[in-house]
Amino acid sequence: MLQQKTFSISKIHVPVKRAKTCDPAKVEALAESILEIGQTTPIQLRAGKDRFVLIEGMHRLEALKALGEETVEGYLVHVKLH
Repeated sequence: MLQQKTFSISKIHVPVKRAKTCDPAKVEALAESILEIGQTTPIQLRAGKDRFVLIEGMHRLEALKALGEETVEGYLVHVKLH
């Protein structure tokens, strides 16, 4: 079972392919929601060499960055290599 943890936003890498799909309007709407009710859904990350790599939750992460937050709630997912 995945365990929710707090991660430093500065240690999270967003792959370029994912970053290109960022919708500024969606980020703004999420930022407003986070201000009102907080982060309700954790992001998903995998461990990299010296950082974490974003798997799911780019808009939530960008909204938290826009709000000046330094941490994010998320799940560390263990990826199985085939």
